[in-house]
Amino acid sequence: MLMEILELLQQAAPTLAKGVGYTLLFALASMLGGLVLGFVLAVARIVPWRPIHWPAAIYVSMMRGTPLLVQIFVVYYGLPGMGIEFSPLTAGVLTLSLNASAYLSESLRGAILGVTRGQWNAAFSVGLTYFQTLRYIIVPQAVRIAVPSMSNTLISLIKDTSLVSVITVTELMLATKEVIAVTFRPLPLYVAAAAIYWMLSLCFEALQHRLEKKLGKAHQI
Repeated sequence: MLMEILELLQQAAPTLAKGVGYTLLFALASMLGGLVLGFVLAVARIVPWRPIHWPAAIYVSMMRGTPLLVQIFVVYYGLPGMGIEFSPLTAGVLTLSLNASAYLSESLRGAILGVTRGQWNAAFSVGLTYFQTLRYIIVPQAVRIAVPSMSNTLISLIKDTSLVSVITVTELMLATKEVIAVTFRPLPLYVAAAAIYWMLSLCFEALQHRLEKKLGKAHQI
């Protein structure tokens, strides 16, 4: 029995490895896109000009309050009806980025607000503008505070990539289903896929801890 499972996993390894590659691509690309948009949203919600507060707040609420699977369907199947069409890969990365940006913006916003008001006042007293203070004084400290929650978002993204299998992208979950369709052995293959997701999460957790220690030492210096 054990030998049969090992042979099955050996047979499935190339396909699963390809799926892991797409999973990492989706997670890292979506994290990068989510960070860029998330930072813009976070700043939009804290700047003194209120007219730009509510559009950012509505966007964050909408993306956090609707299922990611529905968002994927809207982007990939819904937008072509308006003449906007994406490839499965682009649609997957775009949707995951938009979704992640809402969560990352809250992490960054909370971290920025966590920096004491005295830091702002000290920067203003030496002649720095609002955005200079934000860039040179506040953001470097906020990033250190936000690392744990941002890392959690990346780990969640790794698992959320399984949802893009519904738009025919061969990430880990769809790759597993393809092997199952040939071998008719779902249990060991799904367990193997779960183990791979777990190992990827453990790797990123280890990177998170190292980054936290590095930033903590830099802050002490």
